[in-house]
Amino acid sequence: MPSPDAPSTARAFGPALRIIGVGFRREPRALAVAVLGSFVYGVMTVFTARVIGHLVGAVVSPAVKAHHVTGSQVWTIVWELGIVVLLNAIGVVCRRVGAGTAYYNLIAHYRRRVTRQYLRLPLAWHHRHPSGQLLSNANADVEATWSIFQPLPLALGVVVMLVVGVVEMLRIDVWLALIGVLVFPTLFAVNAVFRSKMSPRATRAQQLRGEVSEVAHESIEAALVVKAMGREEQETERFAERTYELRGAAIEVGRVMGIFEPVIDAIPTFGTLAVLAVGTARVRSGDLSAADVVQVAYLFSLLAFPVRSFGWVLAGLPVTLVGWTRIDNVLSARGSMTYGDRVLPADGSGALSMRAVDFSYEAGGTADLSSKDSASVGGEQVLHGVDLDLAGGSLTALVGPTGSGKSTLTNVALRLVDPDSGDVLVDDVRLADVRRHGIPAAATLVSQETFLFDDTVRGNITLGGPYDDAEVDRALRIAQATGFVAGLPQGLDTRVGERGATLSGGQRQRIALARAVIRSPHLLVLDDATSAVDPTVEVAILDGLREEAQRRGSRSTTLVVAYRLSTISLADTVVYVERGRVVDTGTHAELMARCAPYARIVSAYADDAQDRADAKAASGKDTQAVDAR
Repeated sequence: MPSPDAPSTARAFGPALRIIGVGFRREPRALAVAVLGSFVYGVMTVFTARVIGHLVGAVVSPAVKAHHVTGSQVWTIVWELGIVVLLNAIGVVCRRVGAGTAYYNLIAHYRRRVTRQYLRLPLAWHHRHPSGQLLSNANADVEATWSIFQPLPLALGVVVMLVVGVVEMLRIDVWLALIGVLVFPTLFAVNAVFRSKMSPRATRAQQLRGEVSEVAHESIEAALVVKAMGREEQETERFAERTYELRGAAIEVGRVMGIFEPVIDAIPTFGTLAVLAVGTARVRSGDLSAADVVQVAYLFSLLAFPVRSFGWVLAGLPVTLVGWTRIDNVLSARGSMTYGDRVLPADGSGALSMRAVDFSYEAGGTADLSSKDSASVGGEQVLHGVDLDLAGGSLTALVGPTGSGKSTLTNVALRLVDPDSGDVLVDDVRLADVRRHGIPAAATLVSQETFLFDDTVRGNITLGGPYDDAEVDRALRIAQATGFVAGLPQGLDTRVGERGATLSGGQRQRIALARAVIRSPHLLVLDDATSAVDPTVEVAILDGLREEAQRRGSRSTTLVVAYRLSTISLADTVVYVERGRVVDTGTHAELMARCAPYARIVSAYADDAQDRADAKAASGKDTQAVDAR
C-alpha cells in the first residue's frame, strides 16, 4: 500500500517546479539543447504526417491508378520523407544527448556536494545519522531527484507537437479536429488518474530503496559481528523483510502500469478508427481527399507514446521531491565547526592544556553507540570541568574505568568535537582559532578501531602524501612493523584487503601507528591503539617514539589511553579520570600511594595480565605433554 507520508502530485507540483528550476540554472546549455531538440522532434513529427498525406495524394494515389511507379515518384518519396526523418532524428539525438548530459552532470555535481558536506560536517553530526542512510542520500536519492530530467524534455516537445497537431487538423477539417479535441482531453484525463494512482506507489518504492540500501550497508559493515555471533539468519530475515516490502511496492507500481498503459495506448487507436470512419464518410461526400484522412490518422497513431511522457513527468514529481528533501537535509545541515586563521607552531612541542572543559553528547551530538563512552548516551554530560596540562615532550597515560570519558577526552583534545564550554590549547594556541586543516598537520589520533583502506601497505601509510620509502621504513621501524611487512608477499606493495582483512589485529594497529608516525606530529594521541600487540612490542613502540623525538632534536607529546601496567609505568605522568572528571594527576607511584580507586583499577589490570600469562604458560605445558605422549 502507498505510504501515508508520500506526497501527492498536487502537493509536490510547486516544490518540484522549483527543483526543476534549480536544474535548469545549473545545466542551462545542455537542457537548452534538449528542449530545442524536443521542439524540433515535436514539429517534425507533425510534419511527418503532413508529408505522408501529401505523398499519398501526389504520388501514391496516381501511381495506384496508373498501376505503375516511376523513378521520379520513388525519388520524390525518398527525399521528402528523408528530409523530415533526418530532421526528426536530429531532434531526437539533441534531446537525448542534452537530457542525458544534464542528468548525469547534475548527479555528479550533487554527489560531490553531498560528499563535501559529509566531510565538512563535524563528527557529532555523523553520530546522529547511520552510514547506510548517508550512502543512500549520496546515491539513490541524488538519482531520484534528477530523474525528472529524462522524460521532461520529451514532455515539453509533446506540448509543441499537440499545439501544431491541433492547428494542422483544423487546417484539414473541423470534424476531424473535433475528434482530436475529444481524444486529447481523454488522454490527459486518463493520465491524471494514472498519475494519482502511480505517484504514491512510486514514492513509496523510492523510500524503500533507500531503506534497503541502509540495511544492506549496515549488515555488510557488521559482517564480522554477524559471523561471530551467528546472526546470519536474523540479518537475512531483516534484509528480506525490507526487500519483500520493496518487492511489494514494485509490484504495485507494475500492476498500476499494467492496467493504465494499455488504456493509454488504446485511446489514440480508437481515435484513429474514429478518424477513418468519419474521414471515409467525408471522402465519399467529396469534402475531403484520401490523403487528408491518411495524414490525420497517421498523426493519431504517433501520439500514444509521446503523450504518455506527461504521465511519467507528473508521476515522477513526488519522487523528485522525496529525493530532494533527503539530500537537502544534508546540504542544509548546520553544526559545522568555525575556524580561525592561526597555525600551530612548526617548532612546537605539542603541549596540551584543557581549561574547564565540559562536553555532553546532547549538545555536541548523539553519542556513538560503539564508543567506549557508551555509558553516557542519552544526553548525560560526559566531561565535567576538565582541567589538564600535559608538558611538552611528555608521555602521559590516561587511565580510568570503562565509560569514564577517556575516548571523548581524546576526541576533544584533537577537536574532533567541540566542548560545550571551556578551551583546549596546543602549544598555547586555542584549537578553535586554528585554521582549517591546521590541527591534523601537527596532531594525530590513532584509535583502537583501526581502519585500513583496500590499498597497499605503502598506500595506507602515506595516504597519498609525499613520503619516500626511507620515511616509510622509518615509520615502520618505530611502529615495530618492519619484520612482518618484509614477510608479506610483495612487501610494501602488498594489498591488505578491505579494512585490512588479510592482516591480524596487531598488524593493522601497527600499520595505523606508522601512518601517524610518518607525519612527525607534535602531539600524538593513542586511544588504546596498541591493545592488540604484545606488551613487549608496546613498550618497544613507546621507546621508539621517544628515541625518534630525541633524534630529531624535537619535543613531542604523547597521550596514551592505557590499560596495561607496562605502559602506565613508562609514563612521565598519569591522569586518572572517573565519571568524566580528572580525579588525580601524578606519577604512577604517587597515585598508587594516594588514590585508592586508581590503585584498585591498576591492580585489576595487573591481576588480569598475570592470569593471561599463567593461562598461556599452562597452555604451553599441555601442548608439550601431548607432544611427549
